[in-house]
Amino acid sequence: MQRLTGRIRAYAWGSRTSLASLTGRPTPSEGPEAELWLGAHPDEPSELPGGSLLEAVEKDPAGVLGASTVEEFGPRLPYLLKALAAEQPLSLQAHPNSAQAREAYEAGRTGYTDPYHKPELLVALDDGFEALCGFRDPRASAAELESLGVDALRPVIDALRAGTDPEQALRAGTRALMSWPEQQRAGLVDAVAAAGHPLATDLAARYPGDVGVVVALLLNRVTLAAGEAVWMPAGNLHCYLRGFGVEIMAASDNVLRGGLTPKRVDVPELMRVLRFEVLEQPVVRPVPVRDGVSTWSAPIRDFALYKASVRDGETMLPASGPRILLCVAGTVGVSTGTGSLSLPAGAAAFVAASEPEVRVTGSGDVFQAGVA
Repeated sequence: MQRLTGRIRAYAWGSRTSLASLTGRPTPSEGPEAELWLGAHPDEPSELPGGSLLEAVEKDPAGVLGASTVEEFGPRLPYLLKALAAEQPLSLQAHPNSAQAREAYEAGRTGYTDPYHKPELLVALDDGFEALCGFRDPRASAAELESLGVDALRPVIDALRAGTDPEQALRAGTRALMSWPEQQRAGLVDAVAAAGHPLATDLAARYPGDVGVVVALLLNRVTLAAGEAVWMPAGNLHCYLRGFGVEIMAASDNVLRGGLTPKRVDVPELMRVLRFEVLEQPVVRPVPVRDGVSTWSAPIRDFALYKASVRDGETMLPASGPRILLCVAGTVGVSTGTGSLSLPAGAAAFVAASEPEVRVTGSGDVFQAGVA
């Protein structure tokens, strides 16, 4: 077991208080701080006492990751753990599945930084994390758009109501909005915002003339309580609006954006990877594993996420290959048969695959990322 030091990414949508408070630094921070990365991703590898985690993996893949992880995923840590702090909405985005990512990366398509998929799970640390997650029933979206009284939306409303196949209706309605004539977008967005829809009004103020403001109304809007999560399979359109959480994902940085951002938008590629399916229930609730330990179900082999909560007591986190620990509240002691550390809030550790289960003591909350 070794102490692990992550890197903070300062995207414009980040908070000036959440990550600084978590890591015990003065608030507000000098600028927005969006994500604390913990992992071995080449773009921002975390540091161990003797060098980066990426270097340790490259030097001894089997020793660090375990033979079974290397056999299944290759000589790479297959997940990335983050603390995510959103003060403003992120971009409207989706991520490719494995086959799409591999094909696009090998073809050298713009926007693909690696050949891997990027499903993700985000757990709220505080009450009130707001997100747009996956398409809702197209009939419900049609009814809401119709209630705005914006005549220009009639083709979209009709597309969402056409036929009996929700997938075809969602594809047609989304395509109609994404292909809206450039010179007419500002008028459409202004009309929707003027109709008084709270979400559209807020987004339009931040991204005037961005048709993503209207596309956002096709998605499920959820507000998470602390401990609740959202599971985003590859291909699901989503946008985190605001809040503080712990996020685990497959170790990829492939992002395809469709709006609500000053960054590059690639509508044709986004439409190619989107899954036009109704996501009936995007919220995932914690499942108890043992006393003081819970997890969140996600049908993915790349990662598993656990949380241990102790109050002047102790519990055990399950061993699951190479693991990363992140303390988010209080101070906990973490130990295996080969080492121990004290982790205050904001501190992290790496546990090699060869080490046994982690014992957690003290008073605090700690997340453990591992492979499934």
